[in-house]
Amino acid sequence: MAGKKSTGSVRQRAAAAAAATGSADAAAGKNGVVAQTGKTWGRTRDVDGVTIFSSAMIMLFCPIMVIYFWMACDSFQCSLIDPVYFALEHGPMALVEERFPKPTVLGFQLFFGWLVFQGLLYAFLPGKIGYGQMTPGGNLLPYVVNGLAAWIVSHALFIGGSIGLGLFPGSIIHDNWGALLVAANVYGYLLTVFCYLKAYVAPSHPEDRKFSGSVIYDLYMGIEFNPRLGKLFDFKLFHNGRPGIVAWTMINFSFAVAQYYKIGYVTNSMVLLNFLHFTYVIDFFIHEDWYLRTIDICHDHFGFYLSWGDSVWLPFMYTLQSHFLVRHPLDLSWPYFFFVLAVGMSGYYIFRAVNNQKDIVRRTNGDCKIWGKPAKFIRTEYTTSDGKVHKSLLLTSGFWGMSRHFNYVGDLLISSAMCLTCGFDYLLPYFYIIFMTILLLQRIERDQERCKGKYAKYWEEYCKAVPYKLIPYIY
Repeated sequence: MAGKKSTGSVRQRAAAAAAATGSADAAAGKNGVVAQTGKTWGRTRDVDGVTIFSSAMIMLFCPIMVIYFWMACDSFQCSLIDPVYFALEHGPMALVEERFPKPTVLGFQLFFGWLVFQGLLYAFLPGKIGYGQMTPGGNLLPYVVNGLAAWIVSHALFIGGSIGLGLFPGSIIHDNWGALLVAANVYGYLLTVFCYLKAYVAPSHPEDRKFSGSVIYDLYMGIEFNPRLGKLFDFKLFHNGRPGIVAWTMINFSFAVAQYYKIGYVTNSMVLLNFLHFTYVIDFFIHEDWYLRTIDICHDHFGFYLSWGDSVWLPFMYTLQSHFLVRHPLDLSWPYFFFVLAVGMSGYYIFRAVNNQKDIVRRTNGDCKIWGKPAKFIRTEYTTSDGKVHKSLLLTSGFWGMSRHFNYVGDLLISSAMCLTCGFDYLLPYFYIIFMTILLLQRIERDQERCKGKYAKYWEEYCKAVPYKLIPYIY
């Protein structure tokens, strides 16, 4: 692996950095393991018992939670309380034996065939080379940016093969959803263990690893920052941006076909949901190069949180509304339809406009205008563990002068619109906006700690210039 070829020089650089930051830890760590030591930024390294216990509970109960939501839709018309009544009447084992998803050969073939297909597209489709941010270990890594091509090829083959040529039903994903859930869970856990072991045996960039001293936490949050096969097959970008997100719109399409088979037409609520999800997903791939500089790539290490999350949580929990609308076909009034559309498009505009402002400021090194005026920003410096000093900008005008994460306002609006397509009779479709609110609030706090560690006094200056975290004058 690339990281093993320069182990000696990496150790020297890490040792120098540890000495420079006044760390009492040996940079090589136990048994000569190269990793992040001393003062650093990124995911938490020193964890307490509560964090470890919480990590264990998430790894144990989140898969059960996804299965519960699937079962609620598949067997109980999307009621979240009826499975409890069933268990009380017939016993918990009856619920497991009769209602839980079952593995099938076809389900495993479909899932792992899809995974291999996406891997081949990621490896061989042409695409430009993009770069993320500097890592704590001082690496500026290249990424193959070909997600849009992979999305187009995948959907052309799926829609052409099903609707065009009739080789398989367009509802094939819907029809095998439970078996696919089992296969995805198996893969998510296997990938978690594989990446944990790889971090010890064949790390891609040893200097960017973090060891917490807890097996549970390291399994959950990951040790390696960017585990790779070769120089360009990046596990984080592949799993964040290929099998789950490419499939997101395909899943919705399959559920729309299932609705058509069931009632003879596709409701306007299903059409609107598909459009909103399409807008979000296609924007992701159009701006995939920008995504390389977001918290997912620049902060998170690759453990259960991303490996299982991208394989199971994203495709199964983010598409709950389409599952709901198959069970509860809903024809929206046209005034309400356009209201929801306006909410979603307003959210998308904010999301895209906010991110574009930051992107153009960084691309021009601040030599640009925001809202017709010269951009205001703070010039910063930060140090990586190889001892090198780097420069960056923190934008304080435009949307970024209103709050530190105004892009999340757009996220929350478009997420709300997706849920609003399902009416107000059931709680289940609104899980997505509830989860996104919790996720983004937690991300704000994680980003606060990361940037405080990275930018130090410059971040304090930025927080004084932009005091609000999300919503101006409120939070």
